[in-house]
Amino acid sequence: MHKRQIVLDTETTGIDPKEGHRIIEIGCVELVNRRLTGNNFHVYINPQRGIEEEAIDVHGITNEFLRDKPFFHQIAQEFYDYIQGAELVIHNAPFDVGFMDHEFAMLNQGFAKTHDVCEVLDTLVMARDLHPGQKNSLDALCRRYDIDNSKRTLHGALLDSEILSDVYLAMTGGQKKLNLAQHNEQAQQGSGGEIRRLSAERAPLKVVMATADELDAHEARMELVNKASGQSLWQQ
Repeated sequence: MHKRQIVLDTETTGIDPKEGHRIIEIGCVELVNRRLTGNNFHVYINPQRGIEEEAIDVHGITNEFLRDKPFFHQIAQEFYDYIQGAELVIHNAPFDVGFMDHEFAMLNQGFAKTHDVCEVLDTLVMARDLHPGQKNSLDALCRRYDIDNSKRTLHGALLDSEILSDVYLAMTGGQKKLNLAQHNEQAQQGSGGEIRRLSAERAPLKVVMATADELDAHEARMELVNKASGQSLWQQ
C-alpha cells in the first residue's frame, strides 16, 4: 500500500482563531512513499477581515493583495478532498490544525475534524525528541541538516512546506533506507552476483608526510593548549 503524506503549512491574519483570526494562505506538498510527486496544493484566501501588522511583518501578505482572492468556503471542499486520508506532516501542528478545524467548523457543513480524517505528524515534536535543549525552528533545522533556505526571507506557506519536506526526509533518514535493498539487488545484477574488488595493478595511494616546520608548529600549538588547560589530552 502506498503511503501518502502531505507536508502542510498555513499563514494567518494573527495567532489565535478564537480571536477571529483566519487562514490567508495554504501550501501543501505531496509525498508518496517518501518521494515528491509534484501534486501540490497552494491557494491564497481572502479572510474577510484585516491582517495584524505583526503578521504582515512575518509573511509579507497584505490586505490589498488578498482582496480578489477566493473565500475559504470556495476552496474548502477541494482542500478537504486533497488532504483526506493522508498523513499530514506539519511543524508545530496544533497551530495549523487549530486554524483548519476552526475554518471548517465555521462553514457548518458537516466537515469532520482534521484528526478524524488524517493522521498528523508534528515535526517540531520529532525535532525536540531528536535534539533536546536545542533550537528547533524550521530555520534552525535547515542549518542543522544543511538544507538551503536562502529564499526564505519571509514566511510563505508553499515555500515553507517545500523546505519542511526536505527537513522531514533528512530527519527520518532521507532515501537511504528505502533504496538500500534495491541498490544491493542492482549491484549484484550488474556484476553477475560477484564481489567487485579493486585491481591489484592500481596505482599506490600517495602518502603526504608532515614537514619538519609543520611538526614544530604543531608542538608549539600543543604547548599553548597545555598552558590554557593545565593538561594535554593528546599527550596522556
